[in-house]
Amino acid sequence: MTAVEEKFSLTEVLSSFKACLEKENQDVLVDHYISGWNGLIRFMNSLGTIFSFVSKDAINKIQIMEAFRKSSSRDQYRSLQSMVAYELGANLVDLNRRAEHPNSGCRTILRLHRALRWLQLFLEKLRTSTEDSKTSVLCTDAYNDSLANYHPWIIRKAATVSFYALPARNTFFEVMNVGSIEDVVAMLGEAMPYVSQVYDITQQLYARHNLLDLP
Repeated sequence: MTAVEEKFSLTEVLSSFKACLEKENQDVLVDHYISGWNGLIRFMNSLGTIFSFVSKDAINKIQIMEAFRKSSSRDQYRSLQSMVAYELGANLVDLNRRAEHPNSGCRTILRLHRALRWLQLFLEKLRTSTEDSKTSVLCTDAYNDSLANYHPWIIRKAATVSFYALPARNTFFEVMNVGSIEDVVAMLGEAMPYVSQVYDITQQLYARHNLLDLP
């Protein structure tokens, strides 16, 4: 059983994103970022094929980043900050059109970053929802405010239709393997600030270097 096929644990996701930020300078550490994403993929996969249009691409992107961390340049990919500095300095990023470096670390992380925003919004909506809230509506609203902006119409249509098959709120909470509904809500309340902080620091890093619209 591979890392992404193991049972989902919200506790592990919390631990990964909590460890993601280096305390001294707030660098986003790639190994913990990958670990957090592996947990999020397990979350999506535990709900069947509904989120496969995101999870399959995320798996591919994680494999690219894992390869960088195993390469001779692995130290340059220790954090997102060191990765951006290295790739921009070495002209390893296709800034205007996809050409020589379609799988650069900067582009790869950007795709994960956009998907993280969707999951961040969706999980926060789940945390603050009520028992009679419709998960399909929560997920669609989160999607429309994030990933939908980067998907062609056909994918947007297929995604929003598939969301109607999402299970009830309580089923989502059972998948998180924490305990009672109150326990899940409490742990989401603890986890989401770390996910949000990682997202915000990455957003600021990419904005500072004009990387948010990489082709």
